[in-house]
Amino acid sequence: MRWLVTGAGGMLGRDVVEELTGRGEEVVGLDRAALDITRSEELDRALAEHRPDIVVNCAAYTAVDDAETDEERALLINGEGPRLLARACATRGARLVHVSTDYVFPGDARSTPYPEDHPTAPRTAYGRTKLAGERAVLEELPGASAVVRTAWLYGVHGRNFVRTMIDLEARRDTLDVVDDQRGQPTWSTDVAVRIADLGPLLGRAEGAHGVFHATSSGEATWCELAKEVFRGIGADPDRVHPTTSEAFPRPAPRPAYSALGHDRWKEIGLEPLRDWRPALHEALSRIRKEIHQESR
Repeated sequence: MRWLVTGAGGMLGRDVVEELTGRGEEVVGLDRAALDITRSEELDRALAEHRPDIVVNCAAYTAVDDAETDEERALLINGEGPRLLARACATRGARLVHVSTDYVFPGDARSTPYPEDHPTAPRTAYGRTKLAGERAVLEELPGASAVVRTAWLYGVHGRNFVRTMIDLEARRDTLDVVDDQRGQPTWSTDVAVRIADLGPLLGRAEGAHGVFHATSSGEATWCELAKEVFRGIGADPDRVHPTTSEAFPRPAPRPAYSALGHDRWKEIGLEPLRDWRPALHEALSRIRKEIHQESR
């Protein structure tokens, strides 16, 4: 099968390309400079040239706080872009995996993860634009598309919370980290693996379309995640101190609880992602190696 990955310069996009390449798949990764998904002529040209069977859309406007004052542009990239991409896929007979977010939910659940079919109610501009993209993909390409929601992503490439904690551990005696937001720390490599598993089933296996949640099993607060990072790199986790969201005010409200349920994977014969702790400890060695190479 031939794959095309948009947003291939980002953390998840790079991991998807690497995972597919490692499986021996024929894959083309296009970053933002190579393909602007908001321009239909560029999409038509890319799909005509590369003739993909499966497209994975990792292109997105991800600046959550900036979107509060830049919603029009965020909507263009997160809403209209996926619609144009889905239309191009429909014209070419390609299937589409579209990456979305937990921000489509209100984040006010208490202890029960949001199932895939839970009513959406975003509280931020970013969440509204991502929900628009979800709806556009499912409307334009029913039966041949999947929306894969993820959250709390970290990885080897790019800026993310885990890399920031590794950096700050070396520069500060103690850290104050928010302890009243709970979610599922998720290694982007694990999400890439599941996307690669899903693609060949999409539109062919029974039920292999619609919405899926690709977050790690288990839950943690940001503070608990930071402590585990310290523990994993041989530092004292007690140097991480809990604090509240009020100590770090942000333009866009962060969900207090955003864990996602994973029931739909088993419907198509796939397992949910593993627990976040072993994934983190496996990721840490690769992240630290990458940081070392970047510093040389």
